[in-house]
Amino acid sequence: MSIAISQKTALIAVDIQNDFCEGGALPVPNGDKVVPILNRYQEKVLRAGGTIVFTRDWHPANHCSFKEFGGIWPVHCVQNTKGAQFHPGLNFPDTAILVSTATHPEKEAYSGFEGTHLADVLKKLGIDTLLVGGLATDYCVKATALDGVKKGFTVYFLEDASRGVNVHPDDSQKAIEEMKAAGIRAITLSEI
Repeated sequence: MSIAISQKTALIAVDIQNDFCEGGALPVPNGDKVVPILNRYQEKVLRAGGTIVFTRDWHPANHCSFKEFGGIWPVHCVQNTKGAQFHPGLNFPDTAILVSTATHPEKEAYSGFEGTHLADVLKKLGIDTLLVGGLATDYCVKATALDGVKKGFTVYFLEDASRGVNVHPDDSQKAIEEMKAAGIRAITLSEI
């Protein structure tokens, strides 16, 4: 069953940054494989008059998620570094909205809505439907999708345009099940 997209649809491409891709500080297995698929989603959303949103981890160098400051992750996506830049193959239209997350040293923020004005911006634009994909399924994609539902949006998870870290082998599958339980439907490009 296909879904209709329109000017009320926003694509949220989550954290397609160099550090999460091959050769980065915290690479998601096959993370770079989502880039061409997300570019095709962008084309469809833009053709329908919709909105494109990019979230990015934008950590200060002393962020609490880093191992040396008590977190679980290696240093990654530090503000104004090559690792924090978007993957070079990702299309970035002039009209896209850029959202920086986890910008405070003492605050974790996996969701694109956490500590940002994203929900207000989308509502002012008349957006009611979100397509959420990117890196990583089991962390920032899941958190952004679940928060989207909490903020009152209809949310679709882009299964073909997302990859997981899988600290534990079934983390991504559990994340998908959690999203589905919240009313989020998993779709692929052929369904829009």
